[in-house]
Amino acid sequence: MPSSTSGISWIHTAGKSVEHYLPETTGAGCAFLDYDNDGWMDIYLVNSGKCDFFDPDPPLRNALYRNNRDGTFTDVTAKAGVGGGGYGQGVAVGDYNGDGFPDIYVTQYGRNILYHNNGDSTFTDVTEKAGVSAPGWSASAVWFDYDNDGRLDLFVCQFVEFSKAQSKDCRAGEDAKRGYCIPHLYRPTSSWLFHNNGDGTFTDVSKSSGISSHRGKAWGVVASDINNDGNMDLFVANDTVANFLFVNKGGQFDDIGEQAGVAYSTEGRPRSGMGVDSADFDQDGWMDLFVANIDHEMYSLYRNNKDETFDDVAMPTGIGVATRMMSGWGLKFFDYDNDGNLDLFLANGNPDDLIETLHPGVTYREPPILLRNTGRGFQNISQQSGPIFGTALSARGLAIGDFDNDGGVDVLIAINDGPPVLLRNNAGKQNHWLGVNLVGKKSNPDGIGARVTYQSGDLKRSHMKVGGGSYLSSHDPRMVLGLGLNKKIDWLEVKWPRPSGIVERFTDLPIDRYVTIVEGQEKWK
Repeated sequence: MPSSTSGISWIHTAGKSVEHYLPETTGAGCAFLDYDNDGWMDIYLVNSGKCDFFDPDPPLRNALYRNNRDGTFTDVTAKAGVGGGGYGQGVAVGDYNGDGFPDIYVTQYGRNILYHNNGDSTFTDVTEKAGVSAPGWSASAVWFDYDNDGRLDLFVCQFVEFSKAQSKDCRAGEDAKRGYCIPHLYRPTSSWLFHNNGDGTFTDVSKSSGISSHRGKAWGVVASDINNDGNMDLFVANDTVANFLFVNKGGQFDDIGEQAGVAYSTEGRPRSGMGVDSADFDQDGWMDLFVANIDHEMYSLYRNNKDETFDDVAMPTGIGVATRMMSGWGLKFFDYDNDGNLDLFLANGNPDDLIETLHPGVTYREPPILLRNTGRGFQNISQQSGPIFGTALSARGLAIGDFDNDGGVDVLIAINDGPPVLLRNNAGKQNHWLGVNLVGKKSNPDGIGARVTYQSGDLKRSHMKVGGGSYLSSHDPRMVLGLGLNKKIDWLEVKWPRPSGIVERFTDLPIDRYVTIVEGQEKWK
């Protein structure tokens, strides 16, 4: 949707310079969130800003757009007080204090910001009190409950050791133009894990949990339970070094990425991991993993072998052919046509603006890709899915959310150094659906880790609510369950995460609308 239609006039500014500082090409992220709890998804967009190599005049700002419920949005950033101010990268949304209102965590090159939602359409910067500034160069972040105490904790990806003084001079091509460096020239660093103390403060447990003993170059992260033990694990995409698969051993994390088969390519080489996600794409009851890489590396779909190992099935499922020459950032599994199968949307774009002079067949701007899950593999249906799939973009973050509440999950793409792209889904309404908003009470407020299973005629599906996924972005917290042509849900079960772990069953649910299920109330509204 163009700005003339949506009312979104904000534009991302990367501050691109002749020095080609690496952060210029890596942002930015975006989010769908219902900041005012009116049942309609609002939009948050992250911008660059002042840092040691960039001092824009006038200053740049992030943007919060309120959903007007008619397909348009109004900029409410100033009133809400969420303009940011540093060199922004990504955003993670979660209700960290359990008051029913989503809070906003902005990652930056420099220091991060935690905005507490005051419940009156305004926010307060509580970063210092909370203790989550996480200095350095932060990328994606995810809210999830790693110790099953019912509170949302925070994992923050750290990329590389970088500053203006440490910036490298990288040149390429016959005329030796200065370009964006490959990250293997920079030193890896440790990511952060913050434990939620329940009083508005967090404790840095990066060291005690085992997270900081693994130095990487982290871009994307998703929280998922890969071994069905009730503890949320972390899959982290690293750039030019091995990916991490942090298995949660009850609050302690072990990196099993190498033995699990997700650290390297099938040839045993590290790749340029960027966006990630996790979903049970083949409905065998075990969560699978996905990671996007850079051109010539191919993206990977890791099928879960049910024994803490995975097989890369990108080639046999059709994903390898579709992505061979692409570079992927934001991405997400969701059922775009509500037929009951989880499809995959990929936002692409090469980070190197000199790439076209170096590699024939590779472009700087690239079109997005839509892959339909046929139940036997993934079919690239981009060409018949709308003009956007023929449009070359410098895409980075991607968020999914149903901004018009019609059951078709829409897509928001953040563009590096350009205006965002908002895509309305016209395919979801062709089938029946049910939208489910989970509200945890004993378990974490956002229901991260809950498993929803449902039966509709001969269609039976089970989905876990993961934390995070994509790249630098945050998503509509509601789960949209596709029913195909079925006009009734026979039953639906919610298995809540620990500490409660209770299972609730519903048999009287409506279709083609959203419902809220509050943990322990045994009813929907």
